[in-house]
Amino acid sequence: MGESRNPITASCSFMSVKPIMADLPYPPLQVREKNQAYANLLSIDYCGSVSEMSAITQYINNENRLSYERCPIAKTLLGIAMAEMMHLQKLGELICLLGGNVDFTAKYQNGGRRMWTPEYLTIPENIQKMIMADIGAEKDAVRQYQMHMDMIKDECINAVLARIIKDEEYHIMLLQWMLKEL
Repeated sequence: MGESRNPITASCSFMSVKPIMADLPYPPLQVREKNQAYANLLSIDYCGSVSEMSAITQYINNENRLSYERCPIAKTLLGIAMAEMMHLQKLGELICLLGGNVDFTAKYQNGGRRMWTPEYLTIPENIQKMIMADIGAEKDAVRQYQMHMDMIKDECINAVLARIIKDEEYHIMLLQWMLKEL
């Protein structure tokens, strides 16, 4: 008979993981009127270098890399990624309501366009640097959302962006706590 091999298996179960977000409702997804300029701004939040697409991909990558040895941290990162997925979905709906197109291309005010790329990600090797990069990305997202809220004169859109910011601020607090606990 052949030699019996003991396979390496994942010991971290993610079945109970839920989105990690502020315990507040989201406002209705609606816009006052179609507005391509606003859709373009939201496309940057959707899939620009500082975007929900970048956040999701970075969190999932970190979660994958940590799940074998750091299960609790990996579960937290997956829960944050799930909240970012909800943000991506809400931004996509707003872009469509504004008359824009969701095509993973950020559309800039100067007419420039850039398709989302994994080159936007920060993928450090150790856990402290991973979490510090995640904190930095969340802070950048909050600043960008606030800047876009100053440019958008539609209270319906800004209410959704303000609610997303609440989640991002919660993520920053949680990540800072995790960093201190390492």
